[in-house]
Amino acid sequence: MLSPSRTVSSRLLRPTSWIPIRLGSDGRAVSTLHKELIKKQELEKDEPRPLYMDFQATTPMDPRVLDAMLPYQVNYYGNPHSRTHAYGWESETAMETARKQVADLIGADPREIIFTSGATESNNMAIKGVARFYQSKKRHVITTQTEHKCVLDSCRVLESEGFDVTYLPVQTNGLLDLEMLEASIRPDTSLLSVMMVNNEIGVKQPIKEIGKICSSKGVFLHTDAAQAVGKVPINVRDWKVDLMSISGHKIYGPKGVGALFVRRRPRVRLEPLQNGGGQERGLRSGTVPTPLAVGLGAACNIAKQELEYDHQRVSMLANRLVQKIMSEIPDVIMNGDPEQRYPGCVNLSFAYVEGESLLMALKDVALSSGSACTSASLEPSYVLRAIGADEDLAHSSIRFGIGRFTTEEEVDYTAEKCIQQVRRLREMSPLWEMVQDGIDLKSIKWTQH
Repeated sequence: MLSPSRTVSSRLLRPTSWIPIRLGSDGRAVSTLHKELIKKQELEKDEPRPLYMDFQATTPMDPRVLDAMLPYQVNYYGNPHSRTHAYGWESETAMETARKQVADLIGADPREIIFTSGATESNNMAIKGVARFYQSKKRHVITTQTEHKCVLDSCRVLESEGFDVTYLPVQTNGLLDLEMLEASIRPDTSLLSVMMVNNEIGVKQPIKEIGKICSSKGVFLHTDAAQAVGKVPINVRDWKVDLMSISGHKIYGPKGVGALFVRRRPRVRLEPLQNGGGQERGLRSGTVPTPLAVGLGAACNIAKQELEYDHQRVSMLANRLVQKIMSEIPDVIMNGDPEQRYPGCVNLSFAYVEGESLLMALKDVALSSGSACTSASLEPSYVLRAIGADEDLAHSSIRFGIGRFTTEEEVDYTAEKCIQQVRRLREMSPLWEMVQDGIDLKSIKWTQH
C-alpha cells in the first residue's frame, strides 16, 4: 500500500488530474510549482497544438528559407574562411551572397554587415563596443526606458565601468519627445540607442528624424531593429543610422543568427567583444555558420520581395482582431500610439481582468503578456509602466502577434475566444460588479486587515 505522501505525489503528476492554483498574498502570483505542473499537464495531453499568435517572440521558419539552408547542412559543409580548396570557396560564396541579401533589404553596403548570433549579441557589440572605443573623449550614452532588456543591461554594465547613461522617458503613446532627446545630448555623448519598433507595444519611433538630430550633433545612432527589419521599409543611408541590430528568427529565418550593420563612411569604430581569428572585419571573431547565414540571407531576400504584401495583409488581420474585440467588450485599451506602429503587434489591456488568468483561460491560443525574454516574471511590464499605464491595467495586458502565416480563421477564433473568456472572468470579478453598479473605484480608500 502506498504511503499518503506517495499517493499525493502520484496524483499531482498524473496528466489528467488538475491541481488547484494557489495565489500568493497579493492575490496575483501563481507559484512556480503549480505553473510547472500545468505546463507538464498541457504538454502531455494528446490534443491539437494551440494556435500561434506570438510572432513578436519568434516566427516559424519560412519553408523557402529551409530549402536554401539544407544544401549547406549536408553537401557544402566547408569552412567559409578556408581559402585553399573548393569546399571553403563554395561556403564563402554562399556567405557573401547572404551578406548582400541582408544589405539590400536595409539599403546598406554588404561590407557593412557583420554576422552575429542574434540581436542580443548585436546590441551588446554596438553599445559596449562604441562606448569603450571612444571612452577617452566621450563618456556619455543615451537610451530610452522602453528598450529591450539586453540594451538596458548593456547600459548598466557601462554605468558600472564609470560611464554616464541617460534613460529617456517616453510619452504616454510610447514615442520619444524629440525636443527632450536633443536637449539631453552633451558634448561628451558618444552614442544614442533607440529601438525602431517596440517588441511589446509595437510603437515605431521616428528614426529618420532622430538620425538627423544625431548627425547634426556628432553622435552615433544605434537602433535595435529586430522587430522592424523585413516588416517596415528601412534605409540606413537616408535615415543616417550608424549601427543597426538584426535578428534571424524574427523574420522567418533560423534561430541563432543575426547581424549588425556598422557604417563604413563616415566610419564607426567599435571595440570587439570577442577576439580570435579576426573574422568579420575583426569585429566578431569566430567561424561564420554558413547554413545560418544563408538562412538569414534567404529570409531577408523573401522579406524584401514580399514586404509590401505582408504589411497590407498583417494590417488587415490586425484591424479585424481589434475591431472584433473592441466592438464586443467595453473597457479595452490599446497600448501605444494608434498610428505610429507596426500593426502586427497588438497590445490590449482588459480592465478588471487579470492578464495571467486570461492567458490561462486562452490556453488553446499561444499568446503572451509581454516580452518572451522576461515572461517568467509576474511583475507588470516595465514598458507599460514607462508609458504611464496604471498597474492594474499593466497587469491585464495581452500581446497579440500577427504574422505572415496567420489566417483569418485564426484571428476570428482568437477574438471570439477572448471575448468569451473576458466576459466570464469579469462576471467573477467583484471590481467589475462594483463598476457596473456605478461605483468609482478610484474614489474608494482601500484598507488592509
